[in-house]
Amino acid sequence: MTSEKLRLRVLEVVQETGDAHSLVFDTPEGLTYQPGQFLTLRLPTDNGVVARCYSVSSAPGVDEHLKVTVKRVQDGRGSNWVCDHVVEGTELDVLAPSGTFTPRSYDRDLLLLAGGSGITPVMSIIKATLARGTGRMLLVYANRDERSVIFHKELRELVSDNPERLVVVHWLETVQGLPVLDALAQLVEPWAHAEAFICGPAPFMDCAHDALRGLGVSRERIHVERFTSLAGDPWQEVEVAAPAAGERVVDLEVELDGDTHELEWPESVKLLDLLLDKGLDAPYSCREGACSACSMKIVEGEVTMDTNSVLEKEDLEEGWRLACQAHPVTDVVKVTYS
Repeated sequence: MTSEKLRLRVLEVVQETGDAHSLVFDTPEGLTYQPGQFLTLRLPTDNGVVARCYSVSSAPGVDEHLKVTVKRVQDGRGSNWVCDHVVEGTELDVLAPSGTFTPRSYDRDLLLLAGGSGITPVMSIIKATLARGTGRMLLVYANRDERSVIFHKELRELVSDNPERLVVVHWLETVQGLPVLDALAQLVEPWAHAEAFICGPAPFMDCAHDALRGLGVSRERIHVERFTSLAGDPWQEVEVAAPAAGERVVDLEVELDGDTHELEWPESVKLLDLLLDKGLDAPYSCREGACSACSMKIVEGEVTMDTNSVLEKEDLEEGWRLACQAHPVTDVVKVTYS
C-alpha cells in the first residue's frame, strides 16, 4: 500500500437514497484495492479545499469499476458538496485506496454490523466474500427508516441468490427503536464465533462493540472502522528543516517494503514527514491521526504521538503507532511496516 496520488474521473453518479450518492470512477489500469478499504478525496468546496475519507462500496473482481458511496450529513462540507456538485465527468484528486478493514479469510463466517452509511465498506466485504470464498455472513443493518436503507435492492438480490450464505436483518429505528446492548447481543449471540466487522455512527459502534465483548468475542476478532472529518490537506507538501541548534537527533531504522533504511530523526519532526522528505513511499491517508493508514510497529525503542483517535489500548500494547503523529523518545528507534 502506498501514498500514490491519483486523479480519477467520475463515470456515473448513482442516487442510492434521498441523501446518499455513489460515485463510480473510471478506474486506471493497475489500480488495486481490497474490500473494505477507503479513498481520501480532495474536494474543492465553496468554502475552501477539504479532504474526506469515503469507503469503497465496490468489490475487486466483482465490480468493473471502483465506487465509493457518500451520504449527506448535517453541515457536512465534504459530503454535501459531493452530493450537490459531483456529476458524470467530474475529475477528483484522490489518494490510493487504504485501510485495514478487510477480512483475513473469505472462508470464515463473518458477523457484519452496520449503521447508516456504515454499510459502505461492509457491502464491499459481502460481495467479495460471496465471490471469493465459502464463508457465511450475518448482516445486522440499522437505519432510521426503510427509506434510509442504502443498497436495499442490491442486498435483497444478494440474499435471494445466496440464501445459504447471507442473512440480512434490518433494524429500523421507527419500528424497533435505537439499538440497545441487550437486544443486540441476543440477536448476534449465535454468531459469536465469527469474525466481526462494525461500521456506523459512534453510538451504534460502541453498542455493537460492547455487545460482542459481553458475549466473550476476543478483541482480535472485532474490527471497527472509524472516520473523523479531516482539518488539513494531506496533499500539502511538507518540507523538513534542518535540525535546530541543540535539537536532539536519534538513530532510526525503518523496515519498509522489504528494505531497511537507516536515518537520522530530529525529535521535532514527525516520522511520516521525515520518511516522505527522504523519498520513501510510506503509506498514509489523512495525516491527522484519524485513519490508521500510516500505522507502523515499534521493534525497538519508543515514540510519543501528538494525537491518536483510532488506535486502541490493545493496539498500543502490541507496539502499533501512527507515523503521522510520532516523535522519538529514545536515542534509538526501530520500526517496521511489515
